[in-house]
Amino acid sequence: ARLGAAAMEALRAAGRAVLRSPRLARPGLGLRRRRKLPENWADMREPLLEGMCFTLKYLGMTLVEKPKGEDMAAAAIRRIVAMARVGARKFQKVILTVSPRGISLQDAETKELVENISIYRISYCTTDKLQNKVFAYVAQSQESGALECHAFLSPKKKIAQAVTLTVAQAFQMALDLWEATHTGR
Repeated sequence: ARLGAAAMEALRAAGRAVLRSPRLARPGLGLRRRRKLPENWADMREPLLEGMCFTLKYLGMTLVEKPKGEDMAAAAIRRIVAMARVGARKFQKVILTVSPRGISLQDAETKELVENISIYRISYCTTDKLQNKVFAYVAQSQESGALECHAFLSPKKKIAQAVTLTVAQAFQMALDLWEATHTGR
């Protein structure tokens, strides 16, 4: 029960951090316009249980000191974008799948699983203010325990925002499912 309570509080804190993300607070991204992101946004609860897929380009990863925060994320994204510009390599195209279980990354060409990130390990996600086509999340590494910020380039600003909002919805659904199983409903 103690681990369950800690996991639930971590999930709540992560959900609050995602919902406080500056991209979600911008005028024009309120509930009225939400349906304009993906066409099926209004019916997302069912598809989200299975997983919503987005095709993005993986820019890279950097270690961070804090689990959440707008300034921390912006600085990490700047470092990742700067490193990505220096390297003259082709970015890996990935299929990022968001569900209440977490985020799954699959190579778009080979369909090989790159990584599965549990929702409990994700502490923050955002769409960058300046690089508005960049979606990033912070998660604790399963191997080292270090905090890693991973950044992805989307084809459009609205897709980056849709990924961020979908992760926020996944946090809420995971919390709802957790509470339902722990209150006997």
